[in-house]
Amino acid sequence: MFHRLKEGILNYSNKPMAGEDWKKASSVYDFTVKTIKGEEVSLEKYKGHPLIIVNVASECGLTATNYKELAELYEKYKDTKGLRILGFPCNQFAHEETGSSEDIVCFALNRNANFDLFEKVKVNGEEAHPLWKYLKHKQGSKFGDGIKWNFTKFVVDKNGQPVDRFAPTTPPHKLLKALEKIW
Repeated sequence: MFHRLKEGILNYSNKPMAGEDWKKASSVYDFTVKTIKGEEVSLEKYKGHPLIIVNVASECGLTATNYKELAELYEKYKDTKGLRILGFPCNQFAHEETGSSEDIVCFALNRNANFDLFEKVKVNGEEAHPLWKYLKHKQGSKFGDGIKWNFTKFVVDKNGQPVDRFAPTTPPHKLLKALEKIW
């Protein structure tokens, strides 16, 4: 299992779209990721799959519920509905993701979280990752475009379009209604 998971964990490259190029993106498929082994992979790899894209943290008060329910959703729907979950560790909120990539992988393995994980990114500010700038632009919130905390969740349809956004306090099982619209 570890070998399969290790192969599936992705590491994000911070260079796919320089400056304001993210504004030219037509879908999440316009972004590129880098595996932990250093291989660049286009998010086009996920074409035709419903996605949940989420910023994760290992030491947050919301971690236990979110990791547990994200892992359950993934296991239940990865084969029957093609669901893919992309977790982006982020240390911007109270430094609740301080571990190395290896630490994060071990943490996820210990929680049976077999969904794809990426290298730590920033989700807010000038240095926010271009994918996260795009997601926030497409699915703002009533509190503005910023990400409020760990475990903000975006639902992306099979065409790579962000169609919904959920607050950090929304447990992942509550995303089912939004997911059912895009199966």
